Amino acid sequence: MPATAPRGVGHLRGDEPFPVAARRALADPQLRRNLGHATTTIRAKSGAVIDELPDWERLRAAGSAIKADVMARLPELLEQLEAAVTAAGGTMHWAADALDANRIVTELVAATGSDRVIKVKSMATQEIGLNEALHDAGITPVETDLAELIVQLGDDRPSHILVPAIHRNRAEIREIFLRAMPGVDPTLTDDPAALAAAARRYLRQTFLSTRVAVSGANFAVADTGTLAVVESEGNGRMCLTLPDTLITVMGIEKVVPSWRDLEVFLQLLPRASTGERMNPYTSTWTGVTPGDGPQAFHLVLLDNGRSAVLADEVGRQALHCIRCSACLNVCPVYQRAGGHAYGSVYPGPIGAVLSPQLTGVEDNASLPYASSLCGACYDACPVKIDIPELLVHLRAEHVAAQRRPSAESVAMAAAAYTMDHPALYAAAQRAARLTRLAGRRGRGLPPPLSGWTIGRDLPEPPAQTFREWWAQR
Repeated sequence: MPATAPRGVGHLRGDEPFPVAARRALADPQLRRNLGHATTTIRAKSGAVIDELPDWERLRAAGSAIKADVMARLPELLEQLEAAVTAAGGTMHWAADALDANRIVTELVAATGSDRVIKVKSMATQEIGLNEALHDAGITPVETDLAELIVQLGDDRPSHILVPAIHRNRAEIREIFLRAMPGVDPTLTDDPAALAAAARRYLRQTFLSTRVAVSGANFAVADTGTLAVVESEGNGRMCLTLPDTLITVMGIEKVVPSWRDLEVFLQLLPRASTGERMNPYTSTWTGVTPGDGPQAFHLVLLDNGRSAVLADEVGRQALHCIRCSACLNVCPVYQRAGGHAYGSVYPGPIGAVLSPQLTGVEDNASLPYASSLCGACYDACPVKIDIPELLVHLRAEHVAAQRRPSAESVAMAAAAYTMDHPALYAAAQRAARLTRLAGRRGRGLPPPLSGWTIGRDLPEPPAQTFREWWAQR
């Protein structure tokens, strides 16, 4: 079986289980207000532009089919991509895991003699902990995406795939800028335009004076070796054109066969993510063009557990994800607990199925249970990933991996035995009336039964069982 992502590096594993972290997040009313406002706004915008398209469901089906085809012949497409990138003057690097990728990127930056890099927002580099690896090597990474910059200056962690600083409001952002942004005007207000202008002034000189950039990639076209980044601010365009050296770190699942396939995703992604008809900035580049743009291009293809996901015929659908965040914006669990509770750079429903597979289910055993299985994520997903099916699949894997019976399995076995013996079942029904003594919502139940009622109401037992009603008639 292919290896999962290594421990001790990157941001795929949390320090505590989801229920513990979520309970703390639920006690933060400001966080819930920030999340509620942001997700409601994005959801409304997305719904409006999706409703404009009469063929949205056909586009979803096409996106799903393309991704399934990619997974079926991934090695072939990656070799095709390597040949095309190399022919265009780029250099390919294969990274088995986060340690490998961090080493490759750090050595490439060090070889240029630069002690600073500018970065385009990249989930892959967050996943592997690249910023920490660069710091350890004496290299300063500067995030240029506004939300990522807020997170970096605030010594914080992203909490959303698309809007990493969704958990912050503008007053909090102003305080972060005043505290941590060099040269900021002390009279800065919390007006969004003023905050954006402050970030622009801070970043402008950095763009013009930094020789190395590190980017992610939304897609890579196998037959031409073209990489694509979609973004909303223009910082990506600056990073991808101004530096002398460009290093792109990309998960192996991001490849698509052709430009015709890319066309489908460029229609799906903006509508499902930001509620736009098209991305304000769609940047594509192919290798090196003499005298135009970076004169050295390196593509680091990252596995880091993805081959292990691919080996699971059910679980591999998680690799179809195009990082649109639509599932987060409709998920009732994410909207209340926020992204940090998941402990991984990939939060929300997709994180609950992707992170456990990248790390091995036992390292993220609580995440597949971080869902009500309502199915809203499946309805919203632009490539039709059946996240509820994956959640149940991973829960089954977790139970099967337990070396000793869990409390749940013991309880289910006892219930099965009771229901198989009529007299015992009738006695249990009569005894159930005693649960009224547990108080409102069953909060008076002793451990471990009290754990069941943390997030559920104990059903009110009927005054009369069906058997008793039948006997009277």
